Amino acid sequence: MSKFSPKLSLGPLLYFWDKEQVFDFYKKVAEWPVDVVYLGEVICSKRRALKLEDWLELAEMLEKAGKEVVLSTLVLIEADSELRTMHNIAENEQYLVEANEMAAVQHMVNKKSFVAGPHINCYNQESMDVLHEMGAKRWVMPVELGEETLQELMNKRPEGMEVEVFAYGRLPLAFSARCFTARAEGLPKDDCQLRCGDYAEGLLVESQDGEAFLDFNGIQTQSAATSSLIAAVPRMVEMGVDVIRLSPQHLSPNSIMMEKVVGAFDGVIKGRMSVVDAEAAIEKLNGDESLCNGYWYGEAGMDWQKGEIPEIN
Repeated sequence: MSKFSPKLSLGPLLYFWDKEQVFDFYKKVAEWPVDVVYLGEVICSKRRALKLEDWLELAEMLEKAGKEVVLSTLVLIEADSELRTMHNIAENEQYLVEANEMAAVQHMVNKKSFVAGPHINCYNQESMDVLHEMGAKRWVMPVELGEETLQELMNKRPEGMEVEVFAYGRLPLAFSARCFTARAEGLPKDDCQLRCGDYAEGLLVESQDGEAFLDFNGIQTQSAATSSLIAAVPRMVEMGVDVIRLSPQHLSPNSIMMEKVVGAFDGVIKGRMSVVDAEAAIEKLNGDESLCNGYWYGEAGMDWQKGEIPEIN
């Protein structure tokens, strides 16, 4: 019997890059050792550099490269136009859909299976059962949950329900009807001038003590520190986690850093790289930027714990 090996996924792009940058990025992704790629605008519908037709073009290219493609929906739906876009995504007949808002879930009930994204408030078995009955085939664990809760839910998950864990990237903490980037630039949301495009990885916010605290990405608030659960990969394998998610970061130079992050996670999953070496590689890639993994251990999310975890046997 072959050893269980989780899939590696690349979550949806959370930042506002121009069309050429996005296409160049995913052409590289097609060659990376990721199994699942999530596509689509999740944060703000005003980011119209890519239309649905463009995302579908990328989906076709990635599917030909052997990737499982999932189309992601907006997290916060506030207008009829956004609702129509969500309907168009949900009604596509070719690709699985990640529902990041309950309107998308409701639209797909009894129609097709879907992925319950990390922004759906599902924190217990009862909620997971309800989502499964509505058609969810995969549940992405909210980032603030940890190993202990995950194990409890893994023990009781509905038959056939896959589990995915957000294991790398700035943590998505909150969303608001306000645009924090526009406000920081002294602009109203309705006339934001797409200033989030000036910040390829969000606008870093410091505390009064000068420490990196949060990252503003349009209407989204992220952690300033990058979450990395690479040392927990062997534990996820042991638990039977189906998919390990990495969130795209490091736009420059030429996506090399993100490619190396993917390589480190793939190396641990496939036993080519030790946990110690992989964690050291992630720390080196992050340079002066801080890392965090506190939520996994039941501590404050911004905490960082080093420590060797048993390798995958």
